[in-house]
Amino acid sequence: MSGFGPEVEVGIARLRAEIATLHAELTRYGLVVWTGGNISGRVDGAELFVIKPSGLGYDELAPENMVLCDLDGVVVQGTPGAGRIPSSDTAAHAYVYRNLPEVGGIVHTHSPYAVAWAARGESIPCVTTAIAAEFGGEVPVGPFAVIGDDSIGRGIVDTLAGHRSPAVLMQNHGPFTIGPDARSAVRSAVLLEDAARAAHLARQLGEPRLIPSAAVDSRYERDRRDRRDRALRP
Repeated sequence: MSGFGPEVEVGIARLRAEIATLHAELTRYGLVVWTGGNISGRVDGAELFVIKPSGLGYDELAPENMVLCDLDGVVVQGTPGAGRIPSSDTAAHAYVYRNLPEVGGIVHTHSPYAVAWAARGESIPCVTTAIAAEFGGEVPVGPFAVIGDDSIGRGIVDTLAGHRSPAVLMQNHGPFTIGPDARSAVRSAVLLEDAARAAHLARQLGEPRLIPSAAVDSRYERDRRDRRDRALRP
């Protein structure tokens, strides 16, 4: 590659393979169509991230055509995939990584129910215990922003500041999810579409009942304790 230390080189190779493989989860759960949507992951120990190239079919994705970028969204030349154009959301991903150092993975999808809520400019209400557990309350809406620069990234960061939700619905655009790693962000993207569908169907039957805030807090904290306990098991 191009002058990184051996640990970073190994981390980049691992991440390329992981990001390429994880994109199959987006098609598996019907969260994208054609070449839309993208996943990125931060490289441990370096100011770099790996992201899907633009315009490449999901069945064509492979580790060697993932694109390596710095945290300004600039493609690292001389690396595999550098000849490809990175996702049109690259500037947004870069902005999130620069401003939220705890984020290790970002996912953007065009999942239909979540996009429908985004098109309405309406947050997804916390009407199921599954929403409470994963998102800690309603899923917020971010502002309308143009594609291609860091405006979407700014909207993501500003909307999620101080918010427990790992997901945001960018108005008239669609959902973005974040996580400590790319797999966690994919999990949230899958659960977000399920939440959006359940809330939509509930509204067709009448006005859904919101979960009381104390119960939301209790369910969210229990879910986090369960995750910590699983992580500590040998």
